[in-house]
Amino acid sequence: MSIERRFDVPFVSALSLREKAIQQTYRPVIAVHKWFARRPGALFRALMLSEFVDEDLRTSYFRSHELPDTHVADPFMGGGTPLMEANRMGASVSGWDINPMAWWIVGRKLERIDPNTYAQAATALTEALREQVGDLYETECPECKGTALVKYFFWVKVQPCHRCRRPIDLFPGYLVAARGRHPRHVLVCSKCGDLNETSDRRSPGACSGCREALTIQGPARKGLVSCAHCGAANKFPDPSAGPLGHRMFAIEYHCFACKARRNGRLPARRGRFFKKPSARDLAKYEHAAERWQHMTAEFVPDDSVPPGDESTRLHRWGYRRYRQMFNARQLLGLELSARLVAAQPDRALHRALATNLSDLLRYNNLLVRYDTVSLKALDLFSVHGFPVGLVRCEANLLGIRAPNGRPVGSGGWANIVDKYRTAKEYCARPFEVAAGSRAKVFMTGEWIGEGTQEDGSAHDGVGPKVADLRCGDAAQAQLAPHSLDAVFTDPPYFDSVQYAELMDFCYVWLRRVTRSHEPAFAASSTRNPAELTGNDTEGRTLEHFTEGLAAVYRQMAIGLKPGAPLAFTYHHNRGEAYHPVAVAILDAGLAVTASLPCPAEMGGSIHISGTRSSIVDTVFVCRALKRSPAAGDPSVAQAVAADLHALRTGGVKPTEGDARCIAFGHMTRLTVQSLRPSWDASASVRSKLAKVANSMRRQGCVDAVIDQVYSVKQGSGRAVQSDLLEGVGSEERAVAI
Repeated sequence: MSIERRFDVPFVSALSLREKAIQQTYRPVIAVHKWFARRPGALFRALMLSEFVDEDLRTSYFRSHELPDTHVADPFMGGGTPLMEANRMGASVSGWDINPMAWWIVGRKLERIDPNTYAQAATALTEALREQVGDLYETECPECKGTALVKYFFWVKVQPCHRCRRPIDLFPGYLVAARGRHPRHVLVCSKCGDLNETSDRRSPGACSGCREALTIQGPARKGLVSCAHCGAANKFPDPSAGPLGHRMFAIEYHCFACKARRNGRLPARRGRFFKKPSARDLAKYEHAAERWQHMTAEFVPDDSVPPGDESTRLHRWGYRRYRQMFNARQLLGLELSARLVAAQPDRALHRALATNLSDLLRYNNLLVRYDTVSLKALDLFSVHGFPVGLVRCEANLLGIRAPNGRPVGSGGWANIVDKYRTAKEYCARPFEVAAGSRAKVFMTGEWIGEGTQEDGSAHDGVGPKVADLRCGDAAQAQLAPHSLDAVFTDPPYFDSVQYAELMDFCYVWLRRVTRSHEPAFAASSTRNPAELTGNDTEGRTLEHFTEGLAAVYRQMAIGLKPGAPLAFTYHHNRGEAYHPVAVAILDAGLAVTASLPCPAEMGGSIHISGTRSSIVDTVFVCRALKRSPAAGDPSVAQAVAADLHALRTGGVKPTEGDARCIAFGHMTRLTVQSLRPSWDASASVRSKLAKVANSMRRQGCVDAVIDQVYSVKQGSGRAVQSDLLEGVGSEERAVAI
């Protein structure tokens, strides 16, 4: 058993922490299409090298490897990270996912496509699109009076006053952009709508146009707004009235002429460019709306939004159909984009461009918001839900390119195409980044994809790479006994993300654009009763999650070779969410031979920042053993303290929330160890969950464990008690076998 001996927590933690900070830089392949909560590729590379390469991990990690006689499976492939890492090193891979979007995305990652050929096709598409709608993203620069390109249009939701019927702007605040990346704060006047710049947010002064006092705070708060005309109090939203309307109130644009001017008297323009929309800007939108009204849609979906734990939020705002979440200019541009994609005769290029369009949707809809600090559009899925806000951002669908060819701003075709091309270049020449530097270490001989290398040769002369991807439930997988060398996976975390509800937003477009006859795209939705996420709307409980996870692990255990690992990542803030994990491991006849910590999320992520969520996963390493692991482990508190020390050595700053999740991992490991000799897999799910819960309670209260781990220091908060680390070496933290 090699992971238990060779996995290096500080080393892997440092790599994973760095990767998660800018994952698209270290693993560009993730940019093929959005997926959620991706674990670090560095983690799975380290797990595989620890298992399959008889060498110190710090030595083997930055060397290329070929594992042509190795078969790795992932029953919950999601975004495909474990499969990419295994395929890259020449292993045969098998993957399952019940969500057709996951199946499609991983397939596109593994599909071989020449980056230059792809770039030519993508450029042809965007140039054709520019001829059709390019003028809709042009505006006049108020400074030089020349033509500039719009980066973002800003819209505020409006509703008629129930008393006087005049429109009310639902501004929660009047700040358009905060000082930082722009020299001054930008505010919209509450009376005349002019844009004003100020250095003082607390005392912003008066509007330069109408002399009204400027303010940060808007009138719309907690579902109430007062009419500025008659003073009547109005509630919002009203689902029965349909979606609220929108009014364009500001534009951020990019003027190349002003940005580059250098003539002594006029230095190069600093900061960003903001303006109030002109009559011509408003007329352009009306022209787009008229064009859309007279167009027969071929690809814009008319699907209803089904109720769900996340999608019901859309219903509360009046959105009943997916197409309602786009304005007329967006629908026009997306429909024309889809027609150009559908006209692409090359099948591989068609699939790539269709994937691009699907990914583009998350930046081009009425739920996108503008980050007033970073001054960019934030895609719909920057939080794992459907955030309906009062001020929205419409990105330039085409995107803008600087003279050096790099995109300006975010959210357009230019951005998506660049990321996809970079992803495919990485697949052809994967790399790691040397520790302590930015130098890329290219892994000669490693590559990502099916079949053979571009020169037609197979890896190591043993035949083409094999990737078997299935859209379906891994619990139904037909695996030959003892056919798998390892299973590496990142399973659902019970109620963390409603994958299907979110991915339907892209799926309803993709299945039309591809016009695919694939069975995976036959259903109108990616939602599936067997999906392993807790969901109140669908009645999916902890018992459902337990049954499904156990069924999958039992199937994988059948395929594992004797002693081969099933290793998976997991974390949750609630202890009961670990009970299904223990049941699944026990039902599969496996033992937990190690529980290892590793950072898996970025603390600054929008869906984590400011919450008490953990960024640290437990990696459960499980194997089929004739006997349970030997007793004599350190206490849970000692094991947690040692793990925290190892994480800190790797540069992680674990919180008490991280410590709780690590503690739950060790308590789960010990529970499996104690219950394994007498486990009855045929018992009811409810009784098995109760048995696990009772055993975990005997391990002790997690709060008491955390109190054991930390001591209180005057004026400096809590610190890990150093005496817990005495006599606990890294080799003792893995269970003795």
